Amino acid sequence: MASASVGVEDNNEMKLYSYWRSSCSFRVRIALNLKGLKYEYKPVNLLKGEHSRPEFLQLNPLGFVPVLVDGHLVLYDSFAIIMYLEDKYPHNPLLPPDIHKRAINFQAASIVSSTIQPLHNLSVLNYIGEKVGPDEKLPWAQSIIRRGFTALEKLLKDHTGRYATGDEVFLADIFLAPQLTSAFKRFNIHMVVFCPWSHVNLLCGGIKDVNKM
Repeated sequence: MASASVGVEDNNEMKLYSYWRSSCSFRVRIALNLKGLKYEYKPVNLLKGEHSRPEFLQLNPLGFVPVLVDGHLVLYDSFAIIMYLEDKYPHNPLLPPDIHKRAINFQAASIVSSTIQPLHNLSVLNYIGEKVGPDEKLPWAQSIIRRGFTALEKLLKDHTGRYATGDEVFLADIFLAPQLTSAFKRFNIHMVVFCPWSHVNLLCGGIKDVNKM
């Protein structure tokens, strides 16, 4: 678990350093709000380079959002943050009790967080634009997203209900909703081509109200 300690006074309210368009930050906001947890929102503008400032790098040497500060604990990985919240605040669980469904949720979340999102984040797209050409950024991102959702389609085809793994929002949905939104709004991919995602609008709409910034 990516973490650090800071010499600050304990505060009952957590602090979330976040960027509004970051899908990783989006996941954590959903988890915090599904659990009804209060937190202070600390905006970090990636386009202005605020994530590269020395004061932010003290929190996260990688220079990425989100960062969650809970008292003296600092976490800077969205998966680690969400699992920390699940362990510390078990009410409104983000994982189903069934061990097989839990495994499917973990796998879906991992596909999004390790094989889709990191390969089309801002730093990767900027690098492709510089080294290959700006016209190659969109096709690259689209190919990564389509490959990932093809795998997700096969993984979830026997498990979907109203949401990704049944009729309740769980970990898979928390990771999928931001990625679906990004795929459609930023990268112009019509997600209806993925058969199990006929409930995409319902999924994103059902989680939209808890995506508070």
